[in-house]
Amino acid sequence: MDNSHTPGLAGRKEWIALGVLMLPLLLVSMDISILYFAIPFVSQDLEPSATQQLWILDMYGFVLAGLLITMGALGDRIGRRKLVLAGAAVFGAASVAAAYAHSADALIGVRALLGLGGAALMPSTLALIRNLFHDAKQRGRAVTIWTGVMTTGISLGPVVSGLLLEHFWWGSVFLINLPAMALLLVLVPFLVPESRTDSGAEGGSEGAGDGARVGARDGAREPFDLVSAALSLAALLTVIYGVKEWARHGFAPVPALAVVVGLALGYVFVRRQKRLANPMIDLELLGRRAFGGPVFANVLAMFATVGMAVFLTQYLQSVQGLKPFEAALWSLVPASGVILAAPTAAILAQRVDRAYVMGGGFVVAAAGFSWLTQIRTDSPLWFCLSAGALYVGGLVAAMTLANELAIGAAPPERAGSAAAVLESGQELGGALGMAVLGSVGAAVYSRDMADALPADVAAALPGGEADAVRETLGGAAAAAARLPAETGDSVLAVARDAFSHGMGLASVGAAVVMVVAALFSFVALRGTAGRATSRAGKGPEGGDLARAQTGVLE
Repeated sequence: MDNSHTPGLAGRKEWIALGVLMLPLLLVSMDISILYFAIPFVSQDLEPSATQQLWILDMYGFVLAGLLITMGALGDRIGRRKLVLAGAAVFGAASVAAAYAHSADALIGVRALLGLGGAALMPSTLALIRNLFHDAKQRGRAVTIWTGVMTTGISLGPVVSGLLLEHFWWGSVFLINLPAMALLLVLVPFLVPESRTDSGAEGGSEGAGDGARVGARDGAREPFDLVSAALSLAALLTVIYGVKEWARHGFAPVPALAVVVGLALGYVFVRRQKRLANPMIDLELLGRRAFGGPVFANVLAMFATVGMAVFLTQYLQSVQGLKPFEAALWSLVPASGVILAAPTAAILAQRVDRAYVMGGGFVVAAAGFSWLTQIRTDSPLWFCLSAGALYVGGLVAAMTLANELAIGAAPPERAGSAAAVLESGQELGGALGMAVLGSVGAAVYSRDMADALPADVAAALPGGEADAVRETLGGAAAAAARLPAETGDSVLAVARDAFSHGMGLASVGAAVVMVVAALFSFVALRGTAGRATSRAGKGPEGGDLARAQTGVLE
């Protein structure tokens, strides 16, 4: 690709820069799932309590989700390239510290630092795409790559972890981050131009079109809003913590109180943004169909994606009887749908309204989830994997276009905070999916176990084991291993049937949500792509904001 290109079009340098920026995105997304196989080895070495083990797994995601909005706004202010470099340095240093952690508490603390580095990297990579690619078609291809790398990284995490643990100690799953972070620190200063909001361009959606506000202090840069940062962090952390605890243990007062407190803090945060001349989140932008609509569509997409991922993993291991590493390898088959779906959606979006392509993606996903409603204990492996490939392909097609539409609607100078809002919505949607669909599956499982477990088998179980058998498939498998062969086989057979039934009904819920998402796309998002480009690309004088207001290019 020749770098002497038409003005406004990205050349070779920009595409190489995109490839470099995908390295941290791949690793940050892999780190969400890379500890799944390593945790037994960590437990043997560091001997964490049950509570510490949960925090080792969850701390990274909690901090990542809680800091996304703050880091997006910070990148807009100080420069997205600076934030990427700082995030890479923190992520690399924390990876070394995690690999050589000598206690469970130390590992929990370092996982928080990894979340801090990841929160600096994720919105900045997507925001830099907005500023590197000003042409809508090129930006669409770049966002397609971004979405594919992010979803692939989550799938690759367990596989890479399993491969490393075959040959090295558990710390190797963290050290794999170092070469990519070092490469990022070396190449980004040469390949990626700095972009930030100019001090004179502060204020809402500066020059983004009708309703744009002028900075209240004649272009003077206000101090970074630490109060809003604290409110956004506290609101997201408490809501996501409460929802995840609800998914894990069922309804209880403490998780419910956490959700209520988080929603109250979120309300205070929104009220504060309305009063500020230079808010951390541009509520006017969020209220536009071209931005708020794709954000909502992504929430629904992640609701189904994350909510069903847990079922698919457990089904492969505990019902199909695959070993963990085998299950991780087979789980890459559904991810292969990404390879076909994302570019196909991008090509179709150039010919028809994006809303129809997004809606079509959600319809395909609904078909995949409907297929899974027919899952049974004795279903062949291909049946489950084919359904998974169908719904993953549909979801990725829809999410790719939602990401592109939202980032295209955002003014370049607000790209960081816009990307952070988009990604925070995804985190929240995933947490809600785990809670709601997980609760559906758990309720069906418990009811079926109570009804179908033979009375003589139930009577033979000790009190504690009887409760464990009725609560989870994992508890049933553990209890069955300690029982006489015939009794254990009976318990396991009933538990697998109950789990498959629960997975089927959870799939009904996911399919319904996908139909709602498809209808929303067809009805609410029609015609938004053209308006998004017009508003994001033109300032009050009709100039090209992609060039005139991007900020500093160094």
